[in-house]
Amino acid sequence: MADAVAPPVCINDTLTDDELRSILSRLESDKDKEVFGLVCKRWLHLQSTERKKLSARAGSHMLSRMAARFTRVLELDLSQSVSRSFYPGVTDSDLAVIAEGFKCLKVLKLQNCKAITDRGLALIGGGLPSLQSLDASYCRKLTDKGLSAVADGCHDLRSLHLAGCRFVTDGLLFSLSRNCKNLVELGLQGCTNISDSGLADLVNGCQHIRFLDINKCSNVGDVGISKVAEVCSSSLKTLKLLDCYKVGDESIFSVSKFCKNLETLIIGGCRDVSDESIKSLAAACKNSLKNLRMDWCLNISDSSLSCILTQCKNLEALDIGCCEEVTDAAFEDLRNGEIEFSLKVLKISNCPNITVSGINMLLNQCNSLEYLDVRSCPHVTKAGCDEAGLVFPEYCKVNFTGSLSEPDVLV
Repeated sequence: MADAVAPPVCINDTLTDDELRSILSRLESDKDKEVFGLVCKRWLHLQSTERKKLSARAGSHMLSRMAARFTRVLELDLSQSVSRSFYPGVTDSDLAVIAEGFKCLKVLKLQNCKAITDRGLALIGGGLPSLQSLDASYCRKLTDKGLSAVADGCHDLRSLHLAGCRFVTDGLLFSLSRNCKNLVELGLQGCTNISDSGLADLVNGCQHIRFLDINKCSNVGDVGISKVAEVCSSSLKTLKLLDCYKVGDESIFSVSKFCKNLETLIIGGCRDVSDESIKSLAAACKNSLKNLRMDWCLNISDSSLSCILTQCKNLEALDIGCCEEVTDAAFEDLRNGEIEFSLKVLKISNCPNITVSGINMLLNQCNSLEYLDVRSCPHVTKAGCDEAGLVFPEYCKVNFTGSLSEPDVLV
């Protein structure tokens, strides 16, 4: 008697939704996940409801349809390109749809959405209580009113980036302090109305700041920075103070005293910072410091730079551009052969007193270098390096003329 032929089995009759979700979760590439959704309507529905991230450039109607389809989205990116923005782009009407339709949202990116106003931000604050991260950088119409509504409604906010939002004042920092105790990341580049008083208010409530970018906040000085350093001593890892010309040695001494876990410090253009405070920084953060930018710190000389190079053994990126007092002597202590460090990026452009000899001392102790900027160093030329027989690490790019793109690690 012939064996009975087993009837065909339909995979949809065999696998449950949870089992199909388990299969979907094991697909690593976005392309494979999209292909999963092409099998049938059931698989498309599962793929849609499990999607966690979306990037869109759509209007209100399309956003409504996306909200109905992708019901569990956690991250939504509506950012516009600076060079390819379209009019009117994202509007307050779009934010109304987001506030109503994407209730699970935790991350919202709105960079360069120049048409949105406080009215739209107020809807976000009222409709998305689970929001943890907002990037509204270069949304130039926003003021404290709309952003404070976000702080009032989104108490679990942990990351806020507002670079270029020039109407932001200390009032927003007070709102954040009062409502957003879990805030750990704050970007305020170019918010020139921020002052020491606002920073003091901020850390009265937000005491676990890990990342603070106040580049080009020209009204911030030593009082505010010292307060941040003291209150957020155990958590602060990144502090950016580019062109904060009121910041001087007092700030650096405070950072050295309190912030033993600091990894990135940007003080380019802080011309009142001098050798003594940088020496204290090198000693205090010798095990943690990875990135240091101090271009245009005109009082920096060989003594403090030598301390940085010999003590901060985990340093990966250093910018001393336009520090005219620095000479080859800063590298001399590297010749003892006992120092091992992992420097990857070194920028010494416009340092007229550094020569090929100094670069050679550095290269003898550093084989990890990936990018060296020697633009406008009159004594460091390609011909001079070749003549001296300098051997750069295999993958090191040397920028003699400005023709190479720069790494953004020290921005």
